[in-house]
Amino acid sequence: MNRRVWIWSVVTALLMAGTAFLLAELRGRQRLGESGVRTRPIPGETLRVEVELPEVVPGYRSEPVAVQQEVVEALPADTSFGQRIYRGEDGFELLLNVVLMGTDRTSIHKPQFCLVGAGWRIDETVTDRIRIPRPHPYDLPVVKLLTSREMTVQGRAVPVRGVYVYWFVCGDGLSGEPTGWERMWWMARELVTRGVLQRWAYVTCFAVCAPGREEATYERMKAFLAEAVPEFQTVPGPPAPVAAGNQEGAQ
Repeated sequence: MNRRVWIWSVVTALLMAGTAFLLAELRGRQRLGESGVRTRPIPGETLRVEVELPEVVPGYRSEPVAVQQEVVEALPADTSFGQRIYRGEDGFELLLNVVLMGTDRTSIHKPQFCLVGAGWRIDETVTDRIRIPRPHPYDLPVVKLLTSREMTVQGRAVPVRGVYVYWFVCGDGLSGEPTGWERMWWMARELVTRGVLQRWAYVTCFAVCAPGREEATYERMKAFLAEAVPEFQTVPGPPAPVAAGNQEGAQ
């Protein structure tokens, strides 16, 4: 064997062994952080809890939606869920869903895989901020996906659009960054420096609309989330800056 190849083989083996040892050490002393959403126990369940989504949001009635069994079986056994469909008086519908990780971070995944797997095409990805009024006014960082597909209605294919809004929250963080690197960096930093595995929740809100109604649909979703988020999310962002005109009026 070439001497240089031998040296690099030894170095690689040492690095792999060192990494394995470090991960084992971190795993042995890690503790699970607080979640950023409200939960309640599930009778007879030891690994999972239920994420408490509000039953009542002004202007909407709601009902719980069972998580598909194949989704439950595909994710780690200590993954928790909350899912409800909300209907406005005019028939407008949206689905609010939360996936909460336990000790296995693979519970949290990129939404793009699920959407494409369900037949939706992602046409546009936009980062945005939604003003949440309580417990103090703050701007919630979110990712907005504009999607499209065809649905069969009365035997013919009809184009429809979907507006998909998502973000991530844990006991000490909010992330609305689409690549996931921000969240992964925070998780690694907290695990190494404090031995805390951040317990992230993946929150999504989805509504279907006719082509051309995307912006109107998004505006309704923003108004809905402004009312709903304070009811289930326990971690707010930093207070939003007050506009100069409002400061003068408050004096």
